[in-house]
Amino acid sequence: MILEKSFSNLKVILVEPNGPLNVGSVARLCSNFEVDELRIVSPKCDIFSLEAKKMALKGQKFLEHCKIFDNLEKAIFDCDLVLASCGRIDISKDLFFESSEDIVNWTLSFNKINNLAIIFGREDRGLTNSELLLANKVFNIPTSQSNPSLNLSHAVSIVLYELNKSSKRNSNRKLEVFNLASSKQMHDSFLEIEELLLGVGYLLNHTSKAKMSKFKTFILRANTSMHEINVLRGIVHQINWFLNNSKKN
Repeated sequence: MILEKSFSNLKVILVEPNGPLNVGSVARLCSNFEVDELRIVSPKCDIFSLEAKKMALKGQKFLEHCKIFDNLEKAIFDCDLVLASCGRIDISKDLFFESSEDIVNWTLSFNKINNLAIIFGREDRGLTNSELLLANKVFNIPTSQSNPSLNLSHAVSIVLYELNKSSKRNSNRKLEVFNLASSKQMHDSFLEIEELLLGVGYLLNHTSKAKMSKFKTFILRANTSMHEINVLRGIVHQINWFLNNSKKN
């Protein structure tokens, strides 16, 4: 497999695609670059249509065996590292994103990533801010400011090409041990922290999403390790235990 030196299982995830031709083209790209699996969240078109199959050619197996999920959280449940593509110009100022080349080089600096997911959003409006916050890193493919949005399959082709090119170029360098907190660990931690802060009155229901988004961005930008997120969760659990027991006394 082309990418086996850095990770063995690459998942390409499409969120609510509405064009069968695009889905077929992405399936073909999965075959071109030896992607492990195509996952689709709530497709808005017939992904098994004749149009999609004609575009897929030798990638038809990725259509036949693709996994379909009803939300993005479920689609990334088993992934160690999650990357998300963003071509929108109206994203929140709190979100931080990098170039696809920088993200690829960063990803390939690790010794082994068991499951890597790359998320691509809707053709017309991309990923929502809350969906982008499910990723460890958000990347952007630099294009003209007057027309920044790429066709879905074109964006996928650029990212997979850069992964393939960079993995060969960096195959002999010393790699770091991968120990980042997974997307699921981060998401579960954020839910626990939000519940705690709502309970003690620091957050209010009508503003909690906005404030938690800022906190999530801060934690994600810090490249939080599994150990660090476990320490944070331990603190939250201890505070909850103390609050629950103090009420009984």
